[in-house]
Formats: sequence, C-alpha cells, structure tokens
Amino acid sequence: MTAINLETIRETLKSIPYPGYTRDIVSFGLVRDIHVSADGKVEVLLEIATRQEHIPAEIQARVETALSNLPGVSAVDVRISVAPAPQTPQGKTQGDGGGIPPPTPLDGVKHIIAVASGKGGVGKSTFVANLACAIRQQLAARSEGASASVAIMDCDIFGPSIPIMMGARGRPQVSEDKIHPLQSHGIKIMSMGFLVDEDTAVIWRGPMVMKAIQQFSQQVEWGEVDVMLIDLPPGTGDAQISLTQTLPLDGALIVTTPQAVSVQVVRRGADLFEKVHVPILGVAENMSFLENPQTGERQYLFGKDGGVRVADALGVPLLGQIPIEETLRIGGDQGIPQVISNPNSCSANEFRMIASKILDSLEK
Repeated sequence: MTAINLETIRETLKSIPYPGYTRDIVSFGLVRDIHVSADGKVEVLLEIATRQEHIPAEIQARVETALSNLPGVSAVDVRISVAPAPQTPQGKTQGDGGGIPPPTPLDGVKHIIAVASGKGGVGKSTFVANLACAIRQQLAARSEGASASVAIMDCDIFGPSIPIMMGARGRPQVSEDKIHPLQSHGIKIMSMGFLVDEDTAVIWRGPMVMKAIQQFSQQVEWGEVDVMLIDLPPGTGDAQISLTQTLPLDGALIVTTPQAVSVQVVRRGADLFEKVHVPILGVAENMSFLENPQTGERQYLFGKDGGVRVADALGVPLLGQIPIEETLRIGGDQGIPQVISNPNSCSANEFRMIASKILDSLEK
C-alpha cells in the first residue's frame, strides 16, 4: 500500500473550496486537526461557524470524496464541529477574522477586484480612478449601450485620495441605517475622505480600520454593481487582511513602477494574496516612460521593464504600461480622470486595454 502523509492530505484539502467561494477550506482556517494512522485511515477535524445547514454536509462530502481517491488511503473519517456564526447589528453573519468565511457576497455586486501595491507613491489611486472609468466604458461597449455600473471602495483609510481624483465632494446621505455612496463620472464611490474633514488626520489602530472596512462593505447601499474596485493602501497591514476576511474577492491587480525598489516591495505585497488564495489577475506598470511628442523618443526615467519582472516572478500577465503624461496628473488634480478628459491620449488607450483584459479574465 502506498504511504500517505500529512502534507499530501493538507494539499488535497487546499483544493476544496468553501461552498460559494473560490477560497479553500484550509485558507479559511476550518481545518483544526489531521491524523493519519499506519493502516492508511485518515481522520480530519473541521470547525465551521455557519447558520446555513447545508454547508457542513456539503463540505464533509467533498472532503470524504477527495481524500478517498488518494492512493494509500484506506478509510476517511471527517468530523465537523459546528457553531452558529455571529450576527451583525443588521442581522447578517460575517467572518470574525479568525478563519471563518463571510456568508455571502455583497448583494448586487457581481465582481470585486482589489488593487494593491507593495509601496506608496506608485500612483495607485490615479490608476484606480482611470481604470474604473475605463471599465465602465468597456462594459457599456460590450453591452451595446446598456447601463453599466462600476464602484470604487476606497480602503486607504489613512490617506484617502479617491475623492480628489474623481472630483467627488460632499457627505453621503444615510437612510434606514444605510450609507448611500456618492457618484462622480458615473462611478459609485465610498471613501473615508467623505466622512472626515480634509485637514483631519485619521489616527486609528487596527481594530478601527477593520471596522471601517466592514462598514464600507456591509452598511453601504451599493445597489447593482457590475465591477467594484477596492483601492488598498500600500503594504500588507490591517486593511489588506481585513479585506480578504470580509469580502469574496474575484482577484487582485498589482500596480508597480519600473524602479527596482518598487519591484522588490511589490512582490512581497503580492505574496499576501497568494497566501490567502486570492488569484492575481495581473500586473500593471505605472510611470513606465516619458515620450517626446515631437520625436516619439521614450525616456525611461524610473528604469525599464520592472513590471515585466514582477509579472514573470508571479507567473501572471503584464496587463499594460501607463506612460508619464502631464495631462494625467492634471486630470487627477482637477478630479477629471484622463480616460474622460483626454480619451485619445496614450495613457487613456492603455487604461482601456487593461480594462478589456480584466473583463475578459472575469468572464472566463
């Protein structure tokens, strides 16, 4: 009989998704213990917090089937400890940050994509603002003029810049304990920048950041949304961890610049999503080059092909390279994204190409 070991069992369990999600039961922290006896009998202890009665039985059946098919396994005993999931004030269950998955995706939101970077200063918020507008344009073109809804959830709690980039001002309205997002250029937007004065510093510890992200996801009336972009702060801190525990992400998009230091740090940031089994859709390189409008000659002010190296290292596609353009900066300062203010510019065309690739990936 072929010998079976714990590592093989664990890798097999990683292939079993939580019902309704792409993330697996191991990354959600449901597997509490694994025991393999000399005669090939495998015992697995799972701990699940849910109010949906069919979930434990479905997971048990999937585990038994997957493990029974392994060479060397003579018998499988799956034991599940079930506890009711905690209730939010609105009566909805959600993950508690201890490996318990959230119950359902956001009502009405079809796809959620996190946009992340390893370090600050890569122009990620400018990228998110333009990409959101480009995705909305591409969706409208694909649906032959039908309405397309795109949203931005600005989770950069300490340095929210999406309101400025999108030209969105004012305070969100609240009705029936729900916050209504503001809209600008046809994009629904929620940001901490709407809730605090521009000159007020947000001085919060981790639990407050986590609570804010949960409120943005559970207490905002997003309505029907085709694609939601999450603008994350740089690094791998509380906001990133809270997000992966709170929302079912379709994938992550990594933004970098060609600089060697950016490339190195961005690769570390991407490792977070790999560890929690959120697929990386691709890499986008910002500030790639400065082109002389008269001669077409390109100057690589921050280095060359850093995005290529990141994409190759992660085994994902390079979705596009955004050039340095003065109008791109002006559009951000004035709150009119380049995709709208200068639709025929090189960067606007690149944003639309990236949007098209992302939509193709989501369709697959």
